[in-house]
Order: sequence, then C-alpha cells, then structure tokens
Amino acid sequence: MTGQNGYQYLEPRPGSAYRQLFTKGRRLRAEVLYRQTVGIEPRTPEEVAADYDLPLEMILEAIHYCEHNEPLLRQDRDRELANILADEAIHPSPKPPDAPPLT
Repeated sequence: MTGQNGYQYLEPRPGSAYRQLFTKGRRLRAEVLYRQTVGIEPRTPEEVAADYDLPLEMILEAIHYCEHNEPLLRQDRDRELANILADEAIHPSPKPPDAPPLT
C-alpha cells in the first residue's frame, strides 16, 4: 500500500526540523540510507538493507526519493550547517593551543 506521499516505506516526521522523509518505524532519514549507496565507496542497496536490517524495497524507495528531491535535501543540509555555525559562534569548541614549532 502506498502512502499519501507516494511511498510505502517513507513518511514525514512530525516535529522534526528536517523536511525530508524518514523511514517508517525508525528515526532514520531517507538521505542517510541514500548516502550509503553513493560516493567513493558506494554500497549496493542489498548491502545497505542487510546492514540496517531493513527491506530492500525501503532502500530503493529512499534512493528514488533522494534522487528526485535534491533541492529539499540541500535545504535541510544548509539549515543544519547554519545552525552548527551559529552554535559554534556562541559556544566555541575547546581547541588545544598551537604547539610550538619543532626545532
């Protein structure tokens, strides 16, 4: 059965700051699954499904969703980065002092 959003395994998460869809029954964003399948060392959808103990169809839906909603995902990432930078400006992380040069 397909939900109102067109996906069987993905749903919005009420109260979340993220606008993207999450996996049903888990607090796992679709993009987290998708990112496992792209990049320098991509994993197959079957491997991701096994790693997370999820149905393969859920991984395939997450891939489809992310490939067709890149602007929304980018907005979520940009908003998250802005929040991190704003927090860092207020509460700088402790950093060790610069070490003296080796002679």
